[in-house]
Amino acid sequence: MEFLKQVIGSELKLFEQKFTSSTLSSNLLLNKIMHFIINRKGKQMRPMFILLSAKIAGTINESTYRAASLIELLHTATLTHDDVVDNSMIRRNFFSVNALWKNKVAVLAGDYLLSKGLLLALEYKDYEILEITSRAVKEMSEGELLQIEKARKLDIEEPVYFEIIRAKTASLLSASCAAGAYSSSKDKEITDYFRLLGEKIGIAFQIKDDLFDYGKDAVGKPLGIDIKEKKMTLPLIYALSKADASTKRKIIYLIKNKNTDKKSVEQVIEFVVTSGGIAYATEKMNTYLNESISMLDRFPESEAKTAMIQLINFAVNRTY
Repeated sequence: MEFLKQVIGSELKLFEQKFTSSTLSSNLLLNKIMHFIINRKGKQMRPMFILLSAKIAGTINESTYRAASLIELLHTATLTHDDVVDNSMIRRNFFSVNALWKNKVAVLAGDYLLSKGLLLALEYKDYEILEITSRAVKEMSEGELLQIEKARKLDIEEPVYFEIIRAKTASLLSASCAAGAYSSSKDKEITDYFRLLGEKIGIAFQIKDDLFDYGKDAVGKPLGIDIKEKKMTLPLIYALSKADASTKRKIIYLIKNKNTDKKSVEQVIEFVVTSGGIAYATEKMNTYLNESISMLDRFPESEAKTAMIQLINFAVNRTY
């Protein structure tokens, strides 16, 4: 990641300043919450994808920084709302907003972040970037609802799984790359190309997240949490597709009725591992990873391109 910092370090610092100023409010409670959120920032992968996409497609400008702020505002809003929906008390190894200020305040804080992002784009007439990000939020909501609907029956097959993660997870990374490219090129074809690039990265990113559920290392995500929440991940879907009817019924029963029992969760994990689910999902993840990197062959060699490849590899091969 050191090379990344060399390539876009100064731009990332400038983005952080602009992002912080975009969250300011005259409301003291909101300012306190915004300060809390900013001080516990994540890996900032989306702003980095935006800056690098812009640099590969053209030159970083004020529109790029606004695109990065807009995406990060929307991303933070969705995380704040997600913690309420999931009743999660922990975010990035610390208390979540809803854990400290309760659900009502967390929902309103998320709404505030969302509105600030929309107003930022409207103020500067960044209509194309607003459309890109608004479409992503719509797809994220649809993907989340489709996952909830399917979780009730546990009847997700692989094509539906990819439909869910394409909408739920990949859409925001896709929007990040597209918004960055558009901000510097104003070229629709280039923008669509980066949208597809970001989608492939996002799918690989989500499969990696699925694989964490079956790992043994501390990754900031509890082991077996997807099973406990009855989420159908790719390793599990593959393992079930290869099981005989009796085994399939047994595993689905455990997920439906024993999903909070530690031994039952461990039994499901063992079933997935021994059925080749991990190996299959890893192969799929690497396919999307390699396809995304190959898409960059179109562009001439540059520090930005090298940094983008490094960022893609980091995002997909991360250990946390």
